[in-house]
Amino acid sequence: MVTLEIPSDYGYVILVSVGSAFVNTWMAMKVGAARRKYEIKYPIMYSDSNNVFNCIQRAHQNFLENYTQFQVLLLLGGIHYPRLGAAAGLVWLLGRIVYTIGYSTGDPQKRMRGGFQYVGLLFLLYSSVHFGVGLLGWI
Repeated sequence: MVTLEIPSDYGYVILVSVGSAFVNTWMAMKVGAARRKYEIKYPIMYSDSNNVFNCIQRAHQNFLENYTQFQVLLLLGGIHYPRLGAAAGLVWLLGRIVYTIGYSTGDPQKRMRGGFQYVGLLFLLYSSVHFGVGLLGWI
């Protein structure tokens, strides 16, 4: 049996996790504003004629597609490395913001400016795997 103690620095991880909800809300608000501006009514997900709206919608949709794995890796990997995990989570979130700003221009190539987000995600993946194998006594 393994006893788990949550380090006090884990509070940083929790704050980054909560902060990600604000990033998600900001993106959702961008989609809502674009719906009004370009008159794209619900339940239409993507426009046949407005690429800018589609890019804004796609940026948020892509965030949602990756949000669960981010949260799991942040919350698990952050147990073992709370400060570095929180920093990696911030890098991912900042990358997502830059990705969204670039994509929202209507030029999909500009989303690539946020590619640095993967540095944070890779660290979260590493720290989660390291935590898991450590619990199993493999290292």
